[in-house]
Amino acid sequence: MSPRRSYDQYCSAARALDAVGDRWTLLIVRELLGGPRRYTDLHADLPGVSTDVLASRLKDMERDGLTTRRRLPPPGAAYVYELTRRGRELLPVLQALGEWGAPALGERRPTDAVRAHWFALPLLRGLEGEGLVEVRLDEGEFHVRLGAEEGPVYGDGPAPEEPDARLTLDTETCEAVSRGALALLDAVRAGRVEVTGEGTVAKVLREA
Repeated sequence: MSPRRSYDQYCSAARALDAVGDRWTLLIVRELLGGPRRYTDLHADLPGVSTDVLASRLKDMERDGLTTRRRLPPPGAAYVYELTRRGRELLPVLQALGEWGAPALGERRPTDAVRAHWFALPLLRGLEGEGLVEVRLDEGEFHVRLGAEEGPVYGDGPAPEEPDARLTLDTETCEAVSRGALALLDAVRAGRVEVTGEGTVAKVLREA
């Protein structure tokens, strides 16, 4: 394995970029915030990355203590990658980057790939408290865990248990929230987000 490239600067920002500044690394973190993923799943949800680059980034991230790799018990018997505690600490970094980059989103281009769960982190910025929230979009369903200090921040598909709230919204509304053109609470008040459920999160959203 080749040595990690470094800026060789005694600066914490430079040290951070030594570990996560390469192309694709932070997007791999975005995917792994949803929980353990197989290599094939990561490749499918990172359109545009080559197999060689993905394998190289995963090796670098494991070496730098951001991820670990483990083998699932039978009948799965496949290897999965998951974030370490240090890797998970990149969540607020991605949140800040997403908020900073939101104005650059604009309208979706014909060449832009999209996955439903890519909207998880933008929606998390507009939600407060603790609980499980299921989100239904035109592109599919995902769920987010508010206030989770460990484990996945979000996951594909319906919530694995009865959620505290269910949000249903169309693509246009979700894109507007993602690029910062519409606050989530304003979308709820305007009737552009349907909120159902009897949990605290649902009640707070309906009463906002």
